[in-house]
Parts: sequence; structure tokens; C-alpha cells
Amino acid sequence: MLDSIVSKHTTIVKQEAALLGFDFCGISKADFLAHEAPQLESWLNKNYHGKMAYMANHFDKRLDPRKLVPGAKSVISLMINYFPEKTQVHADAPKISKYAYGADYHDIIKNKLNVFIETLKEKIGAIEGRAFVDSAPVMDKAWAKKSGIGWVGKNTNIINKNKGSFFFIAELITDLVLTPDHAVKDYCGTCTKCIDACPTDALFAPYQLDASKCISYLTIELKEEINNGFKGQFENWAFGCDICQDVCPWNRFSKAHQHDGLKANEQLLSMSKKEWLEITEDVFQSIFKKSAVKRTKFNGLKRNINFISSS
Repeated sequence: MLDSIVSKHTTIVKQEAALLGFDFCGISKADFLAHEAPQLESWLNKNYHGKMAYMANHFDKRLDPRKLVPGAKSVISLMINYFPEKTQVHADAPKISKYAYGADYHDIIKNKLNVFIETLKEKIGAIEGRAFVDSAPVMDKAWAKKSGIGWVGKNTNIINKNKGSFFFIAELITDLVLTPDHAVKDYCGTCTKCIDACPTDALFAPYQLDASKCISYLTIELKEEINNGFKGQFENWAFGCDICQDVCPWNRFSKAHQHDGLKANEQLLSMSKKEWLEITEDVFQSIFKKSAVKRTKFNGLKRNINFISSS
């Protein structure tokens, strides 16, 4: 009887996730991440997190969702495709990571997750849960891997065999007992395209990322001046970087997303190199009003544009 109820609830979770537009939904038992614990500790001790001091905070909660959400039984991992239909028009213009072409994904996905929780309460009954989209110490990729919606590639991104890696990841940690899924095989094989293509050597070995050298970190997370040692290595990226995903053979299966809220800003895509170089704060506020690019603020974006234009 109990097994049939768990199975029924699991089916409801996956059906409702699909109806809300999530491309993938996988489930893991809420437990201590024993495999990831020593890896995270070593990564932090080597200062691969750079100036992202928050990565070292809440170490215990990062590894055990039951400390983050008391009574947690399951971690529901969800992914939404953001691969765009079109990319930037001008090849010589400063480049923006594809995930930032449209509106800020945090807002869009959080809204979906809130609807998801309420729908599950209607369909199943009194349950407790918290939704996360980069908003707390949750190891997104570890849970996505455990839930079987992809494997962690050599570029440290989650890769799905059928649809690539251009996905946002979110979680619902809940006290609902569900049937867990299983991790899938790693299909990277002998390929090292992502490592070979990384211009700053941030990907210094398979499955190893020194975030302090990553162009995404340097153009978004880093708040101080960029080290001149990186001059000439950014390959024109002004916000984020997609190189390790663009070269990944599994992304030949990427298909354009169908999420209206994530639709690319046509004005952003059409901006010329000259327009980027001469961007004013008013134009920045207009174009990036609802974009994730606002995270770097106008001065941060100008810093990045000046850095790559002077290389």
C-alpha cells in the first residue's frame, strides 16, 4: 500500500513538472553527499572558488539538504532548456552568454517552482518544501547527477545525452517520500574538446575547474579589476562564457527552447561593436532591466568591455 502511494506521488510530481514546462525532472533521496564532501573541501582549500567567499559558507548545509530543510525526504531536480533560436548578429561585438539573452531566469523559474509547490499540495495534500534557484547552498549539479537527468561532464556542467547542456537547474527539497531515480553513465569518453578550448586554462584537467580563472567568474562574480595577465584570453566575452559548451559534441543535439519568458532580447542581439563600446548607463538600464546581466551592473559591464577591447 505504501509503495503504491509513493509511486502515485512520484508520477504526479513528474507529470506536473512537465506540464509547467520543465524539460527534465529527476528525484533523489535527501541524504548526505558523502562522495562530494571531500571533493568540495579540497576545492575550497585550493582557493579554486576565487573571491566567492559564500562558497565556503554553510558547508554542512551544502552537503546535507536535511540541514537546509528539516524533515526533507526527497530532492526534486528540474532543468529548463535555454538554448536560443538566434545568437548575436555581429561577430565582432562583445559576446554575452546565451543564458542572459532573455529575462532573468531566477525570476521565471522561481515563479514556476512556486506554482509547482502549490499544485502538488492540491494534488497530494499537506506537504512542506522549499524551492531553490541559485538562492541557497545547494549543490545543483550533484543532485542533478544523482537524479539521472544528466552526468557531470569534463567541463563540470550537467550534460544530457539527448539534449546537451544548455539548461538551468533548480530544486524542490521536500518532505514528500518519492521513488528515487538513478545516476546515468558518463558519456564524455576520451573527448577533451572543452579542456582544449578553454582559453584561460580554468578547465585544467577533466572534471576540474579553477573558477578563479573562468571567464564567467572574471566577468560576473569578480568585483575588482581583472588581472592584466588575462589580457588577450577572453575571446571577446563580456558577460559569461559559453566556450566549453559550444565545443561540446553533445550540444549538437541542442534544440531552441520554447519558453516565452526566456525569449532573446532582439535589441541586445542586434547591437554592433560600436554600440557596445559606447553604451551609456541609460541604454544599459533599458536593455538589461529584466536581464541577469544587471548582476554585473553598468560599471562592471563597462569594465569587461574595456578589458576585451584593449586586449
